[in-house]
Amino acid sequence: QSDLVESGGSFVYAGGSLRLSCKATRATLKRYSVGWFRQAPGMEREGVAAIDHRGVNTEYSEFAQGRFTVSRDNTENVVYLQMNSLKPDDTAVYLCASTIGIVVEGTPLEPRGYEDWGQGTQVTVSA
Repeated sequence: QSDLVESGGSFVYAGGSLRLSCKATRATLKRYSVGWFRQAPGMEREGVAAIDHRGVNTEYSEFAQGRFTVSRDNTENVVYLQMNSLKPDDTAVYLCASTIGIVVEGTPLEPRGYEDWGQGTQVTVSA
């Protein structure tokens, strides 16, 4: 059973903003690097943003750069994804994933580097 729970997904119009949350229910999230991914119907899962366990290093996919910001509050055991200037192409299920320590397999934006996955939260952006 996953330890991660995402929330914050919703319906918005293009240009709007959302803040997604990824909360660990049992583990101490400060020991884990966390990645945000998204998957649209019929599409492969793609990396959005990632943050290391200390919150020092972040990475963004090209489409997220400049619009999305990943951050974490280890005292609250939560990682956030702030999404601004949303576009219809951003419509997808957004999932967070964690791995203890740093990502050692692939890059932080590749799914194979993570062991635990949440169920996802739906983001729908309308023109």
